[in-house]
Amino acid sequence: MDVTEEPRWLDDEENDAWIALESVLMRLPSALDAQLQRDSGISHFEYQVLSGLSMVDDRTLRMSDLAAFAGGSLSRLSQVVGRLEKRGWVGRCPDPSDGRFTIATLTEEGWDVVVAAAPGHVEAVRRYVFDNLTRAQVRQLSTVGRRIVHAVDPQHPALVGLPKANTWA
Repeated sequence: MDVTEEPRWLDDEENDAWIALESVLMRLPSALDAQLQRDSGISHFEYQVLSGLSMVDDRTLRMSDLAAFAGGSLSRLSQVVGRLEKRGWVGRCPDPSDGRFTIATLTEEGWDVVVAAAPGHVEAVRRYVFDNLTRAQVRQLSTVGRRIVHAVDPQHPALVGLPKANTWA
């Protein structure tokens, strides 16, 4: 943008929508993290990692794909997977098809953790999000969310289908 060009200010309706979205972005992750910490002793990011692995056929993903799904950097994921590995919930090894990559695999113990955490987490997601929306609003939320994600990251797993969504929230 040219410094002499006037900024494209938000109008009142856009400003109200932005404040509402910003409030969701700030408060919802904290609420979900608190629920998971309280009920399952894991963080929301740890749940995303375990859940992401639980949703693929062989419970195995390349670390780079898992980082994209969980919404974290590869270094953050590596630290978290290291902690999960020490707990026996995830294993790591070189990718047999290309040793330049590392793969993460959900163990049976990790599967048990995500299965135990899922009902409380899904209930929190319902309480905070879906119980407050009509069916039409849920469809709108999906459309709006995908459009925003596409503008930010056109290759995000939510858009390209890695891993496929299921009943885990």
